[in-house]
Amino acid sequence: MTVTAERNSATAPPPAAPRYSRGARFLLLLAVFLCAACGLVYELALTALGSYLVGNSVLQTSLVISVMVFAMGVGSLAAKPLRRRPVGAFALVEGALALTGGLSVLVLYAAFAWLQLYTPVMVVITLAIGTLIGAEIPLLMTLLQRIRRQEAGSAVADMFAVDYIGALVGGLCFPLLLLPTFGQLKGALVVGAVNAVAGVVVVVFIFRRQTRRRVRLGLLAGVTGVLAVLGTAYALADDLEVTARQQLYRDPVVHAETTPYQEIVVTRSTAFTGEPDMRLFLNGDLQFSSVDEYRYHESLVHPALSGRRGNVLIMGGGDGLALREVLRYDDVRHVTLVELDPAMTRLARDFAPLRKLNGSALADPRVEVVNADAFNWLRDARQRYDAVVVDFPDPDTAALAKLYSVEFYSLLGQVLTPQSRVMVQSGSPFFAPKTFWSIAATIEEAGFATTEFQVDVPSFGNWGFVLAAPGTDTPPALRLASDAPRLRYLDDSVLKAATVFPVDRRREDVRPSTLMDPAVLEYVLNEWENY
Repeated sequence: MTVTAERNSATAPPPAAPRYSRGARFLLLLAVFLCAACGLVYELALTALGSYLVGNSVLQTSLVISVMVFAMGVGSLAAKPLRRRPVGAFALVEGALALTGGLSVLVLYAAFAWLQLYTPVMVVITLAIGTLIGAEIPLLMTLLQRIRRQEAGSAVADMFAVDYIGALVGGLCFPLLLLPTFGQLKGALVVGAVNAVAGVVVVVFIFRRQTRRRVRLGLLAGVTGVLAVLGTAYALADDLEVTARQQLYRDPVVHAETTPYQEIVVTRSTAFTGEPDMRLFLNGDLQFSSVDEYRYHESLVHPALSGRRGNVLIMGGGDGLALREVLRYDDVRHVTLVELDPAMTRLARDFAPLRKLNGSALADPRVEVVNADAFNWLRDARQRYDAVVVDFPDPDTAALAKLYSVEFYSLLGQVLTPQSRVMVQSGSPFFAPKTFWSIAATIEEAGFATTEFQVDVPSFGNWGFVLAAPGTDTPPALRLASDAPRLRYLDDSVLKAATVFPVDRRREDVRPSTLMDPAVLEYVLNEWENY
């Protein structure tokens, strides 16, 4: 080589970097958007499943978020050496994330049903998902800098702007689209498939000229395998869900559905008495047994209707059984039933066994059904009610605890007359005495006089109620109306005895519950933990 040739070779410009079209830049940002949306959906799905299966939504949310954020930091550090081959590394990470996130709900549900394990498996899955999500960020940054050929600061700004928008869309799609359309199991599988296509196919297509053909084919074969696994799981999801759900319940499941608010399950069998026993469960908690529910609902309704009862409010009680008892009085002119979940009132109206049990109560022309959050509904309510029946599930989540707060009962007081009576189901004085007496103290703190009593419901055990009246002077008399219908369980002598609590279950020094200090949630979680 001559000196001139050597000089020309030394001064020749390096090969031009490949140029990318605006379409390629758009596709990569679209991949960032979709991956961010998918990542947030995985997080929400784990949180929702834990709330359904285990309860204590605050703890479940805290566990998932804290473990996932920690794992994202680990993943970001682990991705450093992968930045030398960002296309292949990112495709592999997204394929693994699609498989892990897509199958996460199914695996957790199976572990809970068959192995009676949840939290340890959830932590492992969350660690895996968080690590993979954390590895996305440095790899995406490297890919975006390649395309934009700009300063790192601009690339970071572009990526995080699109990432945050994707998280917003994913967060909204989960409750508004995925859960209603696909449910928990299938929704996660659909998101996994989207994640696989966005993270592998799109990126491989954008960088196809800079990736060896053998590598491209391998990555595409891998994502095809991931999609095949997710598709197979999707096809089998219904059968797997039915089998796993049946594992959780002693009796055959005759109806099950997952709504944006809860999991509703109805079982049916022949009870030890020989008569059919239908049971309703919400998020795994028993709501009634048809064999003895009359004991519960007679105690809940009839003492509250011993005075004026022309206009009655029922809060909760979407199964229609409390409503059935209210409608036994001919002088009841109007009943407003406020139930959050429209699926519950639809079941009470359309599911033949439940409709028979509640006597087609929701079809009565005197009944107005309102599907709304009871707390928010009360803030705007203008009617006055002679009697109120409060039949919410036990306050074992933050969302339910607000319905057992001083603020809630204060709002309730605004829709009452001076002669109104209120009945509140208050849990078990035997299994959860602090919870029971905290509810009573909370009602009193809101300006009510109270009378507490307990009854025996074999499927529940010992159960308690609080009868309340506006004002703090005289506790309301616990009695039945002189024109009360003939009842199977209650009479005045039973009610008189029901006000006597044994020495070890009498009133305790407990805190009332407020929105900012949900003492009742603390009590109920601690007391029911061993049951």
